[in-house]
Amino acid sequence: MDKIDAMQAFAAVVQEGSFSKAAERLKLSPQLVSKYVSQLESHLQTRLLNRTTRRVSTTEAGLAYFERCQQVLIDIEEMENSLGALHQQASGTLRISAPMSFGMHHLSKALVDFQKQCPLVEVDLQLTDRKVDIVEDGIDIALRIGELKSSSLIAKKIAPIRLVICASPDYLKSNGTPNNPRDLTDHCFLRYSYTDSSTSFSQFNLKASEIKFKSHFVANNGDVLVNAAVQGGGITIQPTFITGKPISKGKLTTILEEYEPAPLGLYVVYAHRHHLASKVRCFIDFISDYFGSPPYWDQY
Repeated sequence: MDKIDAMQAFAAVVQEGSFSKAAERLKLSPQLVSKYVSQLESHLQTRLLNRTTRRVSTTEAGLAYFERCQQVLIDIEEMENSLGALHQQASGTLRISAPMSFGMHHLSKALVDFQKQCPLVEVDLQLTDRKVDIVEDGIDIALRIGELKSSSLIAKKIAPIRLVICASPDYLKSNGTPNNPRDLTDHCFLRYSYTDSSTSFSQFNLKASEIKFKSHFVANNGDVLVNAAVQGGGITIQPTFITGKPISKGKLTTILEEYEPAPLGLYVVYAHRHHLASKVRCFIDFISDYFGSPPYWDQY
């Protein structure tokens, strides 16, 4: 078994959602793609895909392997592309989409530093929390925060995103400090509009109906919610790339730390291309290690 061929076949099936579409993309027969995946499962001694007559889906092990597998294939492709284009200087307009708050806090310096390395690249940054269609909207690179999901796009994880539960000291003094999730009842919740209560508190193993919040303040921007928390508006769950400075200055206090949500990921996402433009490849290489491990905003 050629392990690289098998990994490419498996990744294509996950990205395309079927053996036939994967085979079409790879210019192979569906039978050969199925054979590669079966050989990979035998080699790993675990089932990676659930197959039915109508659909193909990843198992838990398959999703975990897909993330690592895709990263390996990305590294191989980037290495080959860089060797084949050492003589090409990155140029042109690079269109980047990124989340609003993350872009405002952490992309200005990063993009200035990138242009110092690639002075012929013009940057067109578009900040939105809306999930853009990369191909349809003409985006070269999207920075996205969340959990990796199967898709036809390439997603490379570049940093962990830690979430904390926090409120201002004045709010906690007036309303009490929750010691367990059930103590959240009758507190004010500052909620990000792209999530709901059941999603936000699923890590507590509680149904949304079991937490009776006194009030909700909903906004589609994390900075607004963090500022509201600093002003004593209630409890919020927000990433440390926004809350880090207020926490370090004593304006916010973390609570329920033993119930802290699982970290999300910051991904650089781009359309599947065998021959990346130099400007795209250079930005991926630049941003991959830029924020550090752990990222600098978690070193408060």
